[in-house]
Amino acid sequence: MAPPPVRKLVTALDIGSSKVCALIAEPGEDGALRILGTGQRESRGVKRGFIADMERTEGAIREAVEQAERIAGTNIEDVFAGYSAGGLVSTVASVEVETGGHRIEKADIDALLLAGRNSIDPEGRMVLHALPALYTLDGLQGVKKPLGLHADKLAVDIHVLSAEVAPVRNLDLCVRSAHLGVQAIVASPVAAGKAVLSEEERELGVALVELGAGVTNVSVFAGGMLVGLMSIPLGGIDITDDIASAFGTRRAEAERMKCFYGSATTSPRDNHDMIELKPMGGTEEGAEAARITRAQLIAVIRQRLDHMMGEIEAALKALGFAGPFGRQVVLTGGGSELKGIADYAQGVLGRAVRVGRPQLPGLPEAHGGPAFATLAGLALFAASDELDLRQIAQPGETMQKAQGGGFMQRLISAFRSGY
Repeated sequence: MAPPPVRKLVTALDIGSSKVCALIAEPGEDGALRILGTGQRESRGVKRGFIADMERTEGAIREAVEQAERIAGTNIEDVFAGYSAGGLVSTVASVEVETGGHRIEKADIDALLLAGRNSIDPEGRMVLHALPALYTLDGLQGVKKPLGLHADKLAVDIHVLSAEVAPVRNLDLCVRSAHLGVQAIVASPVAAGKAVLSEEERELGVALVELGAGVTNVSVFAGGMLVGLMSIPLGGIDITDDIASAFGTRRAEAERMKCFYGSATTSPRDNHDMIELKPMGGTEEGAEAARITRAQLIAVIRQRLDHMMGEIEAALKALGFAGPFGRQVVLTGGGSELKGIADYAQGVLGRAVRVGRPQLPGLPEAHGGPAFATLAGLALFAASDELDLRQIAQPGETMQKAQGGGFMQRLISAFRSGY
């Protein structure tokens, strides 16, 4: 009997400041993903996107993946892990070769991409992505498929995304300590953009603001690729801490109040709606429970939001997101689930704002909100099999396909061979 066909599965692992979640999916023949299982655990060792406690983070990773495996009824060996910490640097490099006017062949494109790979200078940082974007033929920009066309000069724009070495290595080591291979470490803005932005939005120009628990990433897309990003060390945790501090309650209770009663916008009823407080030390027997108005809660939330939105506006300005180009903003991440956040942001930023939810059919309802945009995007990225210039071999060298997620081996091979 013929052995059963090997199933090609993809596993996404999002390690955030508030939660660790995993998703196992199977790509179909039509390219669509079939969700097999998901898992989620509280993040117990991540601060502002950085690994702060290896042992606790490793435990959360193992538990989230095991939950997804139980639901999927299968075991997985390696994952695509998301990197959500700050310090990401995005650059766009352009490389050009002479083609002599003949029809462009695959060898011409390979030579161009090889020249692009050799031109990458990470300046001591670790390259997470080196993705070819749009081609240019004799000055004609925005060509997606140059094969078979005539041109004297062929150029390509390369999107390079790099990060500090130590945090990436800590993330890689943490995942491997949970007995999982790492197929790739994917920057959170790249993954989230895949999940919530349409191709047309990325072409025309859009800003993606990921309101995470500990980090807010502000990314700008144009011409079909990510052209700039900035990280702000603020997020939903700061709002929760402000509530806990202002009303003397525990973080868990402050988070509950934020989710159930919080809002970014005000209404006349807010002064009449009362919220019962659970003080940190508990209520004395026979004493009446303390209460606050919803307006008081919203005032605390708005104070932090005003500060965060000011930082976001400054980041958009620094990234050149202005004029007719800078009219559309998409909010995603757990912070964008706050009631009224889109209307509030639209009023502050003076731009059209919508909340981006992951566009991945079959996602369980519990994982279908904007808080899971990066998770869904990681699965889409894994299934898309995008060309990364680091995988291109020099003439005469053979690139080894990574066994068991040999991400570090791939990087070492790439650095030794020229960058």
